[in-house]
Amino acid sequence: QVQLVESGGGLVQPGGSLRLSCAASGTIFRFNAMGWYRQAPGKQRELVAGITSGGSLKYVDFVKGRFTISRDNAKNMVYLQMNSLKPDDTAVYYCNADPVLWYWGQGTQVTVSS
Repeated sequence: QVQLVESGGGLVQPGGSLRLSCAASGTIFRFNAMGWYRQAPGKQRELVAGITSGGSLKYVDFVKGRFTISRDNAKNMVYLQMNSLKPDDTAVYYCNADPVLWYWGQGTQVTVSS
């Protein structure tokens, strides 16, 4: 069974940065396209960034130029570097395959507030 564990969230001021990490276990990770998703209060969960097994990247418009997704296949890890954070980025962030294949982890809370 695949387990996903997200970490790295926290409280940050607008304009600040955070680096999220996702550890995946129980799967041959390197064959899967992976994504970072987020769910803000009262909203549906949405994909914000994706990375294929070959390293191709995609981002939704509202994070382009601010967020960077990366992966380390040897460590079964996916990362999301978030810069120039805005209050609208406040959400619980999750990782999963892209498209979604596995049960969700607990997520990591990101709060952007002054």
